[in-house]
This record gives sequence, structure tokens and C-alpha cells, in this order.
Amino acid sequence: MRREQAGREYKGGISMRKIIISGCCGHMGRVVADICKNDPAVEIAAGIDLLAQPMEGFPVFTSPAACHVEADAVIDFSHPAALAPLLDFCTERGLPVVLATTGYSEEQLRQIDEAANTIPVFRSANMSLGVNVLMDLVRRAAALLGEDFDVEIEERHHRRKLDAPSGTALMLADAASSALPYEAEYVYDRHSVRKPRDGREIGISSLRGGTIVGDHTVVFAGRDEVIELSHHAASREVFAVGAVRAAKFLAGVDRPGMYDMSNLISR
Repeated sequence: MRREQAGREYKGGISMRKIIISGCCGHMGRVVADICKNDPAVEIAAGIDLLAQPMEGFPVFTSPAACHVEADAVIDFSHPAALAPLLDFCTERGLPVVLATTGYSEEQLRQIDEAANTIPVFRSANMSLGVNVLMDLVRRAAALLGEDFDVEIEERHHRRKLDAPSGTALMLADAASSALPYEAEYVYDRHSVRKPRDGREIGISSLRGGTIVGDHTVVFAGRDEVIELSHHAASREVFAVGAVRAAKFLAGVDRPGMYDMSNLISR
């Protein structure tokens, strides 16, 4: 059953959304907290993090089960290992959840789909508005260029990122693949196979180093010409802003189901 919304009135008569941040002590969790503190339409109700470090302005719990604070939505920037207890917490309480974590296994993706039968779930490997515009451009380019152009994707991230390729690179590959006139094969390693490139491949390469926030380039390579579509994230704030927008959107959704940035952009 859908929960009673916890939103309250603030000065000006606009409903304030109460948000729980899962992974609040991590880097992205802290960025989300800063964005929320500067947004008059949002209040941080609580944080959830194994480290349970003290955070200014809201309580922090070591697990979802320990959190008994009322809220309108949850934003998750934690780790794939934290998914199962978080989904249990959200489905039991009827709380919408924004999943901004990447690196989920196939089984975990199935669990997310199952949870979406009970609660609103907003999932995107990248919460940036610009990246989602890039996805649309990639889809259009693939439809226009078809078999005449090879598709390659390069993604670059900071040295601490655990998963490769990035979830965003896979989203971009899916966007291109959905518009191509053939079933594409994703190729992640050319070192072990010495053969010419197959025309139905989408190559995905990853670079890790320094403090790169996130760069993605989709290359369409044809005969004597190359088209490149790129997105560069200058700070992690772009992801946090998108996640907070998604939480505010989801807090007003009455139906369970899977939602993504396309739902937010089309409003």
C-alpha cells in the first residue's frame, strides 16, 4: 500500500519533500546532502551508512532496518551490496527509491524489477541531464548512419571507480544498439583476439585515472569521416542535482513502476 506522504508545509505554502540519503557518508552522498541543504523544497530526514559518521542536520543510521524516520523518498548512492536490505526497507514502507548506484548484477537487476511492482523505482546509471540528452542524440545518429558507420564508446573516470565499463557507457551502447538495423555485440577486450573488427560490434573501452569525474565519447567511424558525440562532467554536482530532482518527482508519483530520466525530462 502507498504510504502517507511525509511532506510538510514550509514558508510560501509549498510542500517540502523529506528525503533519506542511503550512502550519506560517501563522496556522492555528501554532495547530495549539500544540494538538499540549499534546496528550500527538500529536507533531509535521515541518512543511512555503514560508517554512521555524524552528519550536520540529520541522524545517520547504520542500516535501513534501524531507520524509523518518516520520509517521502530515498536516494541511494551507496554500493550494490547494499541493495537487498534497501529494497526490503522501501517496499515494506512503501517508499519510492532513486537508485543512482551502478555495477548491479543481473540478479540484482531482477530484484529491482520485482520491487518496481510494489513501489515507484527511479533508476539511471547517470543522473545528468546532459548525458541523457547525449543518449537521445546517439540513438538518432545510429538510426541515420546505420551499417555504414562503426560504433565505439570510450569512457573515462577517476581512479577510485570500481566498475568497468561504466553504467553510463552501457546505457549509451544500449541507446545506439536500439536504433541499429542489426543485433550488436558488445566488445570489451581486443587484446586477446587478433582479428579484424566485425561490423556488428560496439566496442567499449575504459580509462581510469586521477580525479576525472566522468567523460563519455561515442564515435561513429565511417569511410573517410568520423563523428564524435561527447559529454564531460566538470563536477559531481550534476549527478546529485539530477538525483534530487528525481526524488522530488518520484515523491509525487502514485503508481509503482520503473522510472528514469526520460520521465523527468518529458514533464
